[in-house]
Amino acid sequence: MIRVVLPGQLRELAHVGKEIELDVKGEVTRRSVLDALEVAYPVLKGTIRDTRTQQRRAFVRFFACEADYTHTSADEPLPAAVATGEEPFFIVGAMAGG
Repeated sequence: MIRVVLPGQLRELAHVGKEIELDVKGEVTRRSVLDALEVAYPVLKGTIRDTRTQQRRAFVRFFACEADYTHTSADEPLPAAVATGEEPFFIVGAMAGG
């Protein structure tokens, strides 16, 4: 099982706690985790990535094992610690301002 930590707004929308567990089939990549998340919680479809282009939404970032995976390929394998459930995959709502 893959552990995923969601930002507060998405937790409220999906009616879940801070961390959820997902069953991801095949290789554990950002794409496969988000695919599994949208299947398990259809209300989140379109909130993290565009439904047409599959590109991440502005101000959404991805982290795993203290590394930023926001700008890596969506098909790049995530660390083994994430794939085994030892470490969570973080979806973070970024902030901007001045």
